[in-house]
Order: sequence, then structure tokens, then C-alpha cells
Amino acid sequence: MSATFVPVAAKSLEDYRPIIGEAKTDEIRALAKPLEGARVLHFNATSFGGGVAEILRSLIPLLRDLGIDARWQVMDAPNEFFNVSKQMHNALQGMFIPWNSTMGETWRQVNRANAEAIDAAYDYVFIHDPQPAGVLSNILERDPGAFGARWVWRCHLDTTESLPEVWDFLRPYIQLYDSVIFTQDTYVNGDLPDAEVTIIPPAIDPLSTKNIDIPDEVIRDVLDRYSIDPNRPILAQVSRFDPWKDPLGVIDVYRELKKRFPAIQLLMVASMADDDPEAWSFYERIVRRAGEDYDIHVLTNLNGVANLEVNAFQRAADVVMQKSIREGFGLVISEALWKGKPVVAGEVGGIPMQLMHGDAGWLANSTAEFARDVGTLLEDPALGERVGKIGREHVRENFLTTRLLADYLKLMHKMGSGAARRSNGPGSRADAAKARRRGRSRAA
Repeated sequence: MSATFVPVAAKSLEDYRPIIGEAKTDEIRALAKPLEGARVLHFNATSFGGGVAEILRSLIPLLRDLGIDARWQVMDAPNEFFNVSKQMHNALQGMFIPWNSTMGETWRQVNRANAEAIDAAYDYVFIHDPQPAGVLSNILERDPGAFGARWVWRCHLDTTESLPEVWDFLRPYIQLYDSVIFTQDTYVNGDLPDAEVTIIPPAIDPLSTKNIDIPDEVIRDVLDRYSIDPNRPILAQVSRFDPWKDPLGVIDVYRELKKRFPAIQLLMVASMADDDPEAWSFYERIVRRAGEDYDIHVLTNLNGVANLEVNAFQRAADVVMQKSIREGFGLVISEALWKGKPVVAGEVGGIPMQLMHGDAGWLANSTAEFARDVGTLLEDPALGERVGKIGREHVRENFLTTRLLADYLKLMHKMGSGAARRSNGPGSRADAAKARRRGRSRAA
């Protein structure tokens, strides 16, 4: 078993200058200059179908464009592991699952095997989410100095209501890291007293195929291919098919709206990610709930939906919805706002920060509230246009990949750069982290 390096297309920071302006572009170049030549690894569960993969597909080439030797590896794991890691993912967000020692041992074995794929040459290693969080523990067994690298665990989940037995299992592995990153401070489980925490929200790439401006004729061609009528109202939700996105509840909202707007169409769009076996079960449930209503379009990569199609669906929508009941961040919110679309979304997780607590979009909690607010926007397109303009500028200032790039560069500076990575003086952050590791018993 060996982790796989992911190839990425080249990108240039200069292409973003017209979008973010001179000052921000020059700031990023200044931040990157002292880090030229640094070797950076990002390690996660999958190269396709999730928000982390989308982020890394833009972040890695931009780091390279700035002279940083950035690489991206994904885990090699059997389906059994992803069944376990999905349960762990759900439990960390508060769902009850029957966690047991067999599941824990499956997770440990795969992490142990994947640790062998990481060599000693990196200056910074970023491990994303719970799936590969045990890699560092296994590295430390081979080299107590962890190769001299800085190790960061990046968590995209809200862990504050984690199932205790699963968090207790994971916590000893997390506490070995030099630093941990959360999306917002309210996501940090209070039981991480020794960790140095950094808050970095995710971001979208305005120049990716999913977000770049596309001609109206391309949008019409995509709609025609999937038998969607551009002359009738369109409501869209783009998200994974899992319980936290409440896809069945989306259909309930649509059916309430259908009473007032008989011509409305619903687009439910998702990627069936490699690391999310639960999605297949929800796909079947969604199709059954939709029945023979041909105005409900269940669209996935299984029938040819890729980033261009998602872009077209979001731009064609009159209103974009995100009926999440738990949400780490929800990149699709920023995607829709960037396209100037009005959004109605659940008042959970990282959604309110994107909607400015209601100023750049509307927050709702129940089926009735969603139906009411979407209906108001359908009746008043000018209102939706005004809200969408506010949302686009809010995303420009706060949630583009260039801001994320700058945040990562700042964190690397904070953790030490250049010769300091290898010859840390007494009292340094690295020495403190090593002392913590020596003082703890090995993660069980």
C-alpha cells in the first residue's frame, strides 16, 4: 500500500491580480519570497469529489508558482477503511455511531501503511481531516524528530459536539502535531489544551472551471443536455448526498414551493466522492423520494456532470439553496455568491460567516422558513440581484483562494522558515512540540 501523488495543472498568481488587486498580489509575493525552495506536502483522503480536493487543486500550483516545492498525496486505502472513516467523520460532527475496537484497528492499520509513503525531505507537512490523522504517530515511531518537519493537522469539521468515544480515540494522535487549523474558533474541541490553534476558513478559486465566467450559450447548451427549461424557475442545491446536507429535506422544500410556483424545477447536484460510500445509499433514497416528478433533476458525475456543468447549473439557478443541518464551511455557498446568486441556507457551521449573518444571503432553519424565503426571492428577482451583488463582493474580500494562500504562507512563517527549520534554538516552537511529544505516551 502506498499513497499516490496527484498531478495538477500549472497556475499563475498574476492571473488573479485583476480580481484581487495590486496590493494583495504584492503582499502574497512578499510572503512567499523567504519560503522559496521550501518543501511542502499536503496529504488527504481523495483527489476527487470533495471540498479539500478542490482547494488543493488550486493551492498546490499557486504555491509552486511562488517558488515553493509543493506536493499533494492521497491515501491508498480499501473500501473498508472509507466505511470506517465516514463513520468517524459523522461521529466527530455529533452523530451517534457504534464505534468499536475493530473500526479503530482498521483506521490504525491504514494510517500505518500510508505513513511509509512519506519521506524525510519535507519542511512542512499538512495532514487534512481525520482519515490520515494517524500518519504522524507512525512517523514518530521511525523518527522521534518527525524528520525535522513542521506538522499541521487541518480539520474542516466542527468537533465541538463530537461523540466522546471517537474524539477520545482521535485526540492523542492530534496532540502530536505542532499546530492544528480549524475553520473558525467555535469549532475547536475544548479538549486540545496543548495544541497551537490557527483559524483559516476555506476558499474558492475564481479561475477554476467551476467558477470562471462562462458565456450564456454554454449555460443554455448544458441545460438543454439535461432537459432543464431555462424559461422556468430553477432552484438548485449542489452538495454531497449525505445526512448533514439534508437532501430529502430539500425535496420537501421544493414540494412546498411547487404549490405556489407550479413551474419550478429542482436541481440536486453532487459528486460521488471516492471516500464517501454513504453517498450511494442517499442517492437511492433521493431518487425514491423524487419518484416520477420530472421537474426534480438528480444530477451527478455518474451522468456526466463535471465542474463546467456545476458552473452552468449555479449560474442558471434563480435561487441557490443549502439546507445543511451541520456544515464545516460549505464551499458551494461562496461559489454561488461569487456568481451573484441569492442564497438561502441553514444557519449552521461556516454558513453564517459567508452570508454575513444574513446580509449577503438569507438564513433559514425549517422547511417552512426555506420555502418562505426562496418564494420571496422568486417573486422579486430584483431583490435577489441586490443580495447577490453584496455576496459577490463579500467573497472577493474574504473567501478567494488567494486569501487562503496568504494564510498558509503566514502560518509557515509563524512556524519557522529557512535554517530555523533545522537548527532551532532553545525555547523555539519546534522544541516545545518535541518536548510535548516526549512527555506523552505514544498514541494507542
